Amino acid sequence: MNESPSDCILSVDKPEGPTSHDVVQAARKALSQRRIGHTGTLDPFASGLLLLCVGRATRLAEYLGALDKTYEAVAVLGRTTDTLDREGALVEERSGWESLDAARIGDALAGFRGDIEQMPPQYSAKKVGGVAAHRIARRGGSVELAASRVSVYSIELTEVDLPRIGLRVRCSTGTYIRALARDIGETLGVGAHLVSLRRTAMGRFSVERALPFDALADPDAVRAAALDPLDALGHLPTLAVDSAAAARLLHGGSVPCADEGLRGPVAVSHDGVLLAIGEWSEGALHPRKVFAE
Repeated sequence: MNESPSDCILSVDKPEGPTSHDVVQAARKALSQRRIGHTGTLDPFASGLLLLCVGRATRLAEYLGALDKTYEAVAVLGRTTDTLDREGALVEERSGWESLDAARIGDALAGFRGDIEQMPPQYSAKKVGGVAAHRIARRGGSVELAASRVSVYSIELTEVDLPRIGLRVRCSTGTYIRALARDIGETLGVGAHLVSLRRTAMGRFSVERALPFDALADPDAVRAAALDPLDALGHLPTLAVDSAAAARLLHGGSVPCADEGLRGPVAVSHDGVLLAIGEWSEGALHPRKVFAE
């Protein structure tokens, strides 16, 4: 792949307010490039890390979107809303949160560590009959969603200033922090909704090294922040191949290769440039996605 910013990964720090699509549109304008996508939606009221795939790097979105995610969140106990966050209409107010303490809340959080079944929010991008659930809900329709199995690798209580509580969560892709706040509130018997959400990391990508949203208009800043696709796939096993193998892979052919016990996608390079995403099978490396020059 070309190492210029036309084929790269950009880490952007999305502020509160813009949609994830707004960030993509700003990047398209700044780079004069239509082929840009992101790897995981952040709600408008949320801020933090958004990974943008530019040019041919859009083909890597599935490998980056699957990374675990870390969030800092603040929930308010005793109040529920229809969207499960501060943007929604008030549904119910409950008492009882006044008597809670850090120990009781911490005990409730412990029940959410590990693999859990989570009901997605009705106001979400989940598709129902090909239509986003939030579109149906905003029209007043009834949304039937199935629970999803997600993983919460860690969840910590970072603040108790009742009725506000702070949370730090590291979880699998597909986990809704709004739904997690809802379920924590129900476990405590008082209800809850989310008032603040910030994504701080995706795998080894950190928001601390992300490009500020406003800096998208600065070509020098974008160029400095552009990450080579091969470097962006540092979480995958890698394999460097010679010219003969590279030519074969570029034409969709497999190459004999010792199975080193690795499973799943492999980032294949030639001369330090990402060539393909491949998989081992029956003593050969088979290309799954090829990035031809």
